Amino acid sequence: MEIKITKTEAPKEQVDPTKLSFGTEFTDHMFVMDYNPEEGWHNAQILPYGPIELSPAAMVFHYAQETFEGLKAYRLADGSIQFFRPYENARRLNRSNERMCIPAIDEEVFIEALRALVEVDKDWVPDAEGTSLYIRPFVFATDPYVGVRVSNSYKFMIILSPVGAYYATGLQPTHMYVEDQYARTVRGGTGEAKCGGNYASSLAAQEKAGKLGYQQILWLDSLEHKYIE
Repeated sequence: MEIKITKTEAPKEQVDPTKLSFGTEFTDHMFVMDYNPEEGWHNAQILPYGPIELSPAAMVFHYAQETFEGLKAYRLADGSIQFFRPYENARRLNRSNERMCIPAIDEEVFIEALRALVEVDKDWVPDAEGTSLYIRPFVFATDPYVGVRVSNSYKFMIILSPVGAYYATGLQPTHMYVEDQYARTVRGGTGEAKCGGNYASSLAAQEKAGKLGYQQILWLDSLEHKYIE
């Protein structure tokens, strides 16, 4: 796969790796690739990180036809960089894509894209204890149309974020709230897919748990709300 690389002319100042939180800092570049029925996945590029232009009618905004993944790269003691099971993430992304009627992305294209992007931004991979480079691939529908149907056009993007621990408590016991009102999944739904709508529907429970002092939720079954999922 040919990837056109355009490097930033204004590199950002990096945060002290010992002070990293989760998901607030982003590297200098991002990967972008387009899809249409005539050309398939094409126009692979690495560009300076920044805003993207989409029609207000882009279908992702209205019907949430999108998927995403999350994986990490680590700086080893010898200075090299290692990914954690990226092929498993590529396969899971395609399982999610199938459920959301999004065209599959070849596993090797996925791997080549993330390797190329991390190579460009390799200086952003932190080396402090408990830190890593979080990799967020995502795919979304871009057809400018407000009727309900499967989109014909998509973007596949990857952004990178140097991170510390996900929870502020770090590797400490986490207090969990048993949620018996809202449900995370329903039979026949999209629970197996890693898509934004699943997470949006969990926010009300998350807010409730947070106000009660809990960091995480233990979800129960959607039918009787008494069995652990």
